[in-house]
Amino acid sequence: MANEEKSAVDQRLQNAVYGTPKINPDEQRRYLGTFRERVCLTISVAQLGERDWSDALRLELKKGIGKLVFLNGNLDDEQLRPYMRAAVQEHASFTLKTDPEFSTAPEKLAVVVAAKTAVYQSPVDVAKHYPNLSNPVSQVKSPAKQGFWQRLFHSR
Repeated sequence: MANEEKSAVDQRLQNAVYGTPKINPDEQRRYLGTFRERVCLTISVAQLGERDWSDALRLELKKGIGKLVFLNGNLDDEQLRPYMRAAVQEHASFTLKTDPEFSTAPEKLAVVVAAKTAVYQSPVDVAKHYPNLSNPVSQVKSPAKQGFWQRLFHSR
């Protein structure tokens, strides 16, 4: 009995000093704080720069399986804005993950769509999941905004 009591006290002290131990911490770091079995769709930082995948995000959210969107908050706001807008339009909740453990290296993930419970979908990579969607970034960019004086004197 004394041994069990000592181990329980020791466990509480260990948790107080080092924090509560996590299950699969490397997996949670990879998938922006969630487990792989809950993931429906992923977009890497490199893929974010290649194309606008917001249509793929909308399609995935319309399925209704995963309604949680995790965004790498260490990325530029301009890159993430279309994905935040898509999540709001599809009535999904999104979370910006800004911990330093979520880096912006090209192989790291920028957007993760997940469910609250395990769904075991494969593949989850956006390029493999939606190969027919192709919106190069050059086509998606909006025209440059004109200033007040340019609109006033250069109207057609």
